[in-house]
Amino acid sequence: MIKQLYQLSPETVDFPDPELALDEPDGLLAIGGDLSVERIQRAYNTGVFPWFSDYEPIMWWSPSMRGILELDEFHVSRSLKKYLKRFPVRVTVNHAFAHVINACREQRIDAEGTWITEQMMHAYIEAHHQGIAHSLEIWHEDKLVAGLYGIMQKGIFCGESMFHEVSNGSKLAMWALVNWLKKHQAHFIDCQLENPYLITLGAKVIPRREFLTRLKLAHSFVPKRHMWQPQELINIYD
Repeated sequence: MIKQLYQLSPETVDFPDPELALDEPDGLLAIGGDLSVERIQRAYNTGVFPWFSDYEPIMWWSPSMRGILELDEFHVSRSLKKYLKRFPVRVTVNHAFAHVINACREQRIDAEGTWITEQMMHAYIEAHHQGIAHSLEIWHEDKLVAGLYGIMQKGIFCGESMFHEVSNGSKLAMWALVNWLKKHQAHFIDCQLENPYLITLGAKVIPRREFLTRLKLAHSFVPKRHMWQPQELINIYD
């Protein structure tokens, strides 16, 4: 097999080797297929993710340099700790998945357009119902003010998007997620692409081959059944 753009077969959910992704545009591996839960599961287990806009075909990516966040390298600033004392919040998981993904979509539409198409949103809501897509919510005085969502099947949380309606809301969501993953001895967070905002929080990039090696190691991790049951995370910032 050589580096080229692959057309996915409707008869199988298999993907080409991620190392065969194009150099230009960097990481584009395949087009087509669908957004069934089975294909989404296979994609993330292979190190591939979908990313496309309205009126484009479904495109699947595996960039040459992968953004990740090591759990022990997450940066919590003094100002964020002070902010939390002044602005107490309640943290939950999987209480409002559809609300969170819709808020992520709306926030980006208002700013610069979004890759969270209606097709993508419906697919990830179905993945949530099937137990592989999860949300973390930040509440203040019973109002949802921030949150994030992503895919977690084994030892890696693959972050997809986040939103905030208050200052530091996204940082509080990431901080809570990191602590929750550490509590359960998960491996790391997949940020997919280099993100300047996440870099300030401690994220970095690693070569695709290293990422794929670590992804395979993470397959031995089995999340505990209760990890993503809807619940409030008590004292998550301690």
